[in-house]
Amino acid sequence: MSFTSPLSEDVPVGTTIAILNVKDADSDKNGQIRCSIEGKLPFKIESSLTNYYNLISDQQFDRELVSEYNITIKATDFGFPPLSSSKTLNLKISDINDNAPLFDKSRYSAYVTENNPPGISIFAVSATDSDWNQNARITYILENTQVSGSPVSSYVTLNSETGVISAVRSFDYEQIKQLEIIVKAQDGGSPPLSSNVTVKIHIQDQNDNPPQVLYPVQTGGSVVAEMVPRSADVGYLVTKVVAVDVDSGQNAWLSYKLHKATDRALFEVGLQNGEIRTIRQVNDKDAVKQRLAVIVEDNGQPSRSVTVMVNVAVADSFPEVLSEFTDLSHDKEYNDNLTFYLVLALAVVSFLFITCVVVIISVKIYRWRQSRILYHSNLPVIPYYPPRYSDTLGTGTLQHVYNYEVCRTTDSRKSDCKFGRAGSQNVLIMDPSSTGTMQRIQSEKSILDEPDSPIEAMCSDTYWLVA
Repeated sequence: MSFTSPLSEDVPVGTTIAILNVKDADSDKNGQIRCSIEGKLPFKIESSLTNYYNLISDQQFDRELVSEYNITIKATDFGFPPLSSSKTLNLKISDINDNAPLFDKSRYSAYVTENNPPGISIFAVSATDSDWNQNARITYILENTQVSGSPVSSYVTLNSETGVISAVRSFDYEQIKQLEIIVKAQDGGSPPLSSNVTVKIHIQDQNDNPPQVLYPVQTGGSVVAEMVPRSADVGYLVTKVVAVDVDSGQNAWLSYKLHKATDRALFEVGLQNGEIRTIRQVNDKDAVKQRLAVIVEDNGQPSRSVTVMVNVAVADSFPEVLSEFTDLSHDKEYNDNLTFYLVLALAVVSFLFITCVVVIISVKIYRWRQSRILYHSNLPVIPYYPPRYSDTLGTGTLQHVYNYEVCRTTDSRKSDCKFGRAGSQNVLIMDPSSTGTMQRIQSEKSILDEPDSPIEAMCSDTYWLVA
């Protein structure tokens, strides 16, 4: 008659699921009917009216355990032999958001090496929800907590869909050794359910710091020396090099080695403790000033080291030590000044040399360009006209007549021109058409007597320039 499917899993016990009507055409006992449910199921059948039966829930449902039921109802009469018929109902159980997401662990531990590149994936959390569909859709949320006074979001970020935790910055083990964050997994039900888990991120150390020397103090201006009396025996403790390494583990294990010494046969350095001791008896031949270079090295891969200079004074009196090491300080200052002036002189000489080379090259290039310009230029030639020349109506007439006398020696190819007196005249008439044609009119002249010397033998020709 009626059937409800799907059925919510939170329905109370005794909820009517279906109403059935059963008929038998026989009479008396043959027409009496009995209904039953096959199998062991959380249901029961109750008779409400004649030939009407109710299918009722007998216990609480849980969709996460059983999501559907196939219910077979069998109706049997009381005849002999009994006859029966059956009907199967498929009941589906609908989901409600009754389960919160669950992480597979109660706490997580993750590890990341310091000096990591930003954005690297550190760890991934995972949670499951036994609900169905939207009620089982999980979103991961990073709880807003503080780490060393800063929000946790400035250190790591969380992918809301995959649960992957990534680094926002590069970590430094010497500043922060571990992070503790809280991740919440929340489903998409209404109302939403959630659960939290703690993730502890351990920063692993790298050997990124060299050892730091605490003693002896390395000063740039003054000289600190350890005194050793000349009466010191073998094994005399001179001083102890004290150093630390801010790294951890084997990266902070330090060893000490004697690298250089004024007299290597006089001192030794303890490999593990850094103690400097004498290995023989001090004698009068040993120099007062002893200088030792000690290497402090860690045990990281690759290892890092630092060199410390130790000054030792082998003397019995303080004035002797003071005079010796004062000279040492002055010598060091003198060497430093000498090095500075040598570098300065080298820089000045180099600058002057480069300047001279540049100037010479510039002059050469300038002269070459000037010659090229004159050679390739197509500028018109501007003629030179004698003084008091005037151009009248474009005829080019000269206002006066000029007399030029050319005198030459008999044995010279050079000429000397000078102004002379008018004598016998040769007139050069320039063609006004400027065609370059010249007519020469030579008048008769009288020839002077033979000269007394070759120098006086001159050819005197007079030319008149007429426009």
